Amino acid sequence: MTKQTFLHDKHIELGAKMVDFAGWHMPVQYTSIIEEHKTVRESVGLFDVSHMGEVFVEGKDALPFLNKIVPQDISKLVDRKAVYCQMTNKQGGIVDDLIIYRLHLHKYLIIVNASRIDEDINWMVRNKLGFNVNIINESHNYSLLAVQGPKTINLMKKMGVKELPPFFSIKRGELVNVNLWISRTGYTGEDGVELLVKNEFVELLWDKILKAGKEFGIKPIGLGARDTLRLEAALPLYGNDLDEDTTPVEAGLGWSVPNNKVDDYNGKEIITHQISNKIDKRLIGLKMIDRGIARHGYEVFYKGEEIGHITSGGVSPVRGDNIALAYIKNLSEIKIGTQIQVKIREKLYNAEVEKRPFVAKRNKS
Repeated sequence: MTKQTFLHDKHIELGAKMVDFAGWHMPVQYTSIIEEHKTVRESVGLFDVSHMGEVFVEGKDALPFLNKIVPQDISKLVDRKAVYCQMTNKQGGIVDDLIIYRLHLHKYLIIVNASRIDEDINWMVRNKLGFNVNIINESHNYSLLAVQGPKTINLMKKMGVKELPPFFSIKRGELVNVNLWISRTGYTGEDGVELLVKNEFVELLWDKILKAGKEFGIKPIGLGARDTLRLEAALPLYGNDLDEDTTPVEAGLGWSVPNNKVDDYNGKEIITHQISNKIDKRLIGLKMIDRGIARHGYEVFYKGEEIGHITSGGVSPVRGDNIALAYIKNLSEIKIGTQIQVKIREKLYNAEVEKRPFVAKRNKS
C-alpha cells in the first residue's frame, strides 16, 4: 500500500500532480517545475518532505556505535551540531547517506532517505551487538517541512524565530505556538531550514507558513523542483548517484571522510586505501554541448570507448542548458573541459566535463 503524509489532502486541495515515490504518494509539482524551481532560487519555497525517516540513537554507547557504522568522526560533534555522512557496508559501499544531529552526548537524531528506512534500521540493528544502545525509529510520528530560499530568514523572523541556528545546527524552537526542532539544513543549495514536528501539528504549521510567506512570494514546491534544485547544486541522490556498490571516495565525497579517524568502521580498510591510491571510477559533472538531455542510465563515451554512465541529468532552469552527473573510469586525461560523448537514442552527442556544483551554493556557513 502506498503511504501518505499527513499533508496529503493539502496537496490535493492545492491541485498538485501526485506520483508514487519511494513508496509514498507525493506531490511532484503544483504549477510547473521550472516556476517552482525559480521560486526557491529567487524567494522562498515550502516542501513537504515527511517521507524522510527519523531515527533516534541513544544510550551510553551511542557515540562508539555511530563511529562504527559511518566513516565520519562523530566524536567531533558538539551538542546541537550536525554532520553529513554515509553509512557504509563492509566493502565500503554506501548503505545510505545521512545527516546526524547530536542532541546531547548520549542521544543523536539521524535523518535517513525514505527509500532506505527499512534497510537502514536493519543494518543498524545488525551492527549493534556489543553496544549499549537503543535504536528508535520515530519516522511514523514526525513530519518534516523544508523552507528554502533567500527569503527564508525574513519569513522565519516574521513568524517569531528571532535567531536561526548556524549552518548545519539544530535547536528547539516555536512556530505559531508549536514546539519543534529547527535545523539549518536543506537539499537545494539555498539557505533555509528544515522543521521537524509531531504529525498532529503539521497541517497547522503548513497553513501558517504559506499565509505568512505570501508577502515573500512563497509557493509550495514539489519533488520535481527538489530534484532539479539538488542537481544544480550537485547534491547526490541515493539510488541514482549513490548505492551499495559505490564508496564515498568514488562518489566524490572524500571530503566527508577524515583520513585520521582512529575508530574502526565498516569498510575502513578499503576506503582509506582509496583515499591514498587511485580509484577505478569517479563521479564527474558535465554539460551537454549538443542538443540533448543526458538521462539516468545513458552510456558515456570517450574516444570511441564506453567509459561510464549517467546517474542524474536534466535541464538546469537557472542556466538554461542540460547538465548531468556521471560515473566514468578514472582516466587521468579526462579533466575539466575535456569533451566526451553521451549516447542518446543510439547516437553520440557531445558534452563537456564541468566543475561541480553547476550553480553556486548560497547556503550559509
